[in-house]
Amino acid sequence: MKPFRIALAAGVAASTVLLVAGPATAHVTVQPQGEAAKGGYATLSFKVPNERDQASTVKVEVNFPAGHPLSSVTPQAVPGWKIDITKSKLDEPLEVHGKKISEAVSKVTWTADGGKIEPGYFQQFPVSVGQLPEDADQLVFKAIQTYDNKEVVRWIEEPTADGEEPDSPAPVLKLADASDDHHGGAADDAKAADADTSSEETSAAASSSSSDTTARTLGIIGIVVGVAGMAFGVLAGRRRTTA
Repeated sequence: MKPFRIALAAGVAASTVLLVAGPATAHVTVQPQGEAAKGGYATLSFKVPNERDQASTVKVEVNFPAGHPLSSVTPQAVPGWKIDITKSKLDEPLEVHGKKISEAVSKVTWTADGGKIEPGYFQQFPVSVGQLPEDADQLVFKAIQTYDNKEVVRWIEEPTADGEEPDSPAPVLKLADASDDHHGGAADDAKAADADTSSEETSAAASSSSSDTTARTLGIIGIVVGVAGMAFGVLAGRRRTTA
């Protein structure tokens, strides 16, 4: 078989695997915008794909971990969706910034209100949260997805000890080590932005300095050439007069 045909066959096989494996791996997930650091604050985005060909998603429920309650949970408005926040009493109050908090958000529910997740599409549901726990490496958010044909899919299975993904995995947020300022990814992003700005300013200054040096050099060369031309003209004139 010619190399071209071998490559073509391999490409078709790989595409087939992707097409078959794609739907099986699609589930509700959570990702931070930037970094979610222990003891800090973060904006999380819950990504909800539609896995059905003949139904649309009209309701999404995300349960927050009871073992690590979060003192602050603020969802971002999503056009076409109504948001309901459920709070629960805490067995032990949380102390945040010198204040004791006796209840925390236990669930956020998004219900279609003119919008929906149609087949072949997904929707992001952003939520600002904090303070993230300092004594955990990850947080598990159990999610329930409801379709307009009354089907309910429960993404509630926690990670297994052997690392193998369960059939209906719950969204899992990995927590990074705490930074000195306890603001997590937002502070790191700000520092990176400042560094980029400083780098741009330095580059601009260097470019400007280089341009000035080049201009001066060209100016000096022009003067030298001009003086040489004048000298040549004077000498030529003298030669003609003498002749």
